[in-house]
Amino acid sequence: MKKITFLVLFLFGCLTLTAQSIIGAWERDHRDKNGEAVKTTSIITVGHQVSTTYNATTGEFISTTGGSYTLFGDTFTEMVEFDTENAERVGTEFSHKIAINDKMMTFTATGEHFTRIDDSTPGKLQGAWLMSGRVVDGKNQERATDGPRKTMKILSGTRFQWIAYNTETKQFMGTGGGTYSTIDGVYIENIDFFSRDNSRVGASLDFKFKLVDGKWHHSGLSSKGAPINEIWSLRK
Repeated sequence: MKKITFLVLFLFGCLTLTAQSIIGAWERDHRDKNGEAVKTTSIITVGHQVSTTYNATTGEFISTTGGSYTLFGDTFTEMVEFDTENAERVGTEFSHKIAINDKMMTFTATGEHFTRIDDSTPGKLQGAWLMSGRVVDGKNQERATDGPRKTMKILSGTRFQWIAYNTETKQFMGTGGGTYSTIDGVYIENIDFFSRDNSRVGASLDFKFKLVDGKWHHSGLSSKGAPINEIWSLRK
């Protein structure tokens, strides 16, 4: 019995280490069908992930897909919540065999290689967050996050992306992302791609942020200059 218990604990430990090793941001430089240089960036947190492709020169948005996932051994299984190239994939599961080391993640069936950008540090907001409310006239107005209409913001240690979508209608409303930093209560986004307006690429936006009872309070001006005071909650 002791030997069996030890074996189970050892195997669980190996799987946990494997799961932890995938968390962070990954990037792949490649070419599209027209020979244009493009980037595919993947942000993977505990239980959730997103993968986005955009033009490496102009930042023009090409596609994004993501949702929840599990990792068991070398099998990465994703439950699709949004997919701009094929909305019919929403609500379905797909499994892939992967190989990971400290610097590279490889999808073994296709041979696609992703280079690690970060290991979930140093940013203080690493994780997958859902818009859960706003502060209006100094009062919190919070809402449930378990409905089909979602605005998710997912962050590694250095990369961020927000995505607005509906899992019931399979509708995609928009996304944007790039790099970020969190220093002395200031959260700064540097935009690498923005599906709604490519002219925003290259812009930097700064906001005040604080964590209150595990929730992210985010205030400042939007990319259009409108004041915002949002509340975000970590996904479960």
